[in-house]
Amino acid sequence: MELAGVIFIVGVALAFDFVNGMHDAANSIATVVATRVLRPLQAVAWAAFWNFVAAFGFGVAVADTIGTGVINTDIVTPQVILAALSGAIAGALVTRGLAPEQVDSWGWRLPFIFGLLIGPVGIYIRKYLDETDAFLEARKAVAAGVKKFSLVENARSIAVSFGLVICGTISFYVVLVYMPTFAKTQLGIPLADAFVAQVTGLVCLTLVTPLSGMLSDRIGRKPILMAAAIAYFVLLYPLFNWVHSAPSLANLTIMQAVLCSLVGVYFGAISTALAEQFPTGVRSTGLAIGYNFAVMLFGGFAQFIVTWLIRETGSPIAPAFYVMFGAVVGFVASLFVIDRYREQHLAST
Repeated sequence: MELAGVIFIVGVALAFDFVNGMHDAANSIATVVATRVLRPLQAVAWAAFWNFVAAFGFGVAVADTIGTGVINTDIVTPQVILAALSGAIAGALVTRGLAPEQVDSWGWRLPFIFGLLIGPVGIYIRKYLDETDAFLEARKAVAAGVKKFSLVENARSIAVSFGLVICGTISFYVVLVYMPTFAKTQLGIPLADAFVAQVTGLVCLTLVTPLSGMLSDRIGRKPILMAAAIAYFVLLYPLFNWVHSAPSLANLTIMQAVLCSLVGVYFGAISTALAEQFPTGVRSTGLAIGYNFAVMLFGGFAQFIVTWLIRETGSPIAPAFYVMFGAVVGFVASLFVIDRYREQHLAST
């Protein structure tokens, strides 16, 4: 990982620690200081030491495999995770810093205004980012007259990608995006506490994802995806039912940690698995079709669907059924995954 990336992640972690320290009585530093185990300076130094040991002592780079020169799994999924983590921090700041009436009136707009800053960043990245060797070779092949993308020839790969992304996007939008709303409206847990549980889950997701990616480089994408989907399906309803029967911040945090860890297992393998379904020359188009339709239909409408399910079934834990549906679709799609983790290169066309 480049130094700039490390600095950025440490900065996000420090921001989380700062936000967490403002309102979390269980914060490690506050605990050891309050109980007089350590002096304040010693507690800060101790926490900083172990944070940096974890950051620099344990690598998060996915092993060198088929993904090299094709898709950087270190960047794709963790970027999404960091964005979600930043969003959770912003939500915690807004809900803690403003009165409920202010949040409902205008405060909810603040994170969206801040999010507009990503526009110039995206333009800069697109302008100065170099293409990988695989895509440069594909561009030469197209220039030489190689046949372009065919929807019919790639229908199977598009369908597999569509199914895999359905599982991922439902998980993301329900377990991460919708969960604070679910905690407030169905469990009666304050929104600020729900964001604490969400951030905890996202930390688990961030830690598990690269480990899952490394394991998929050794044993393949298919077994990782299948195992994650099965575990997800089996544990979803019991966890939702448990938290609903005994709602508390501690139980919600445990549920989020477990579910987000399973999502991390799935996310660790899916990025490269999606890339492996298409040759380089048609990868962008093929992935765009499968990914965008899945996210638009099953992710974009996720909150509407789970609200409808709660109303129609009368069950406050009905969102679990929608996520379980996604797990089934993801498992079926993973059965048809073309696993190329042993290959050194993908065809360019």
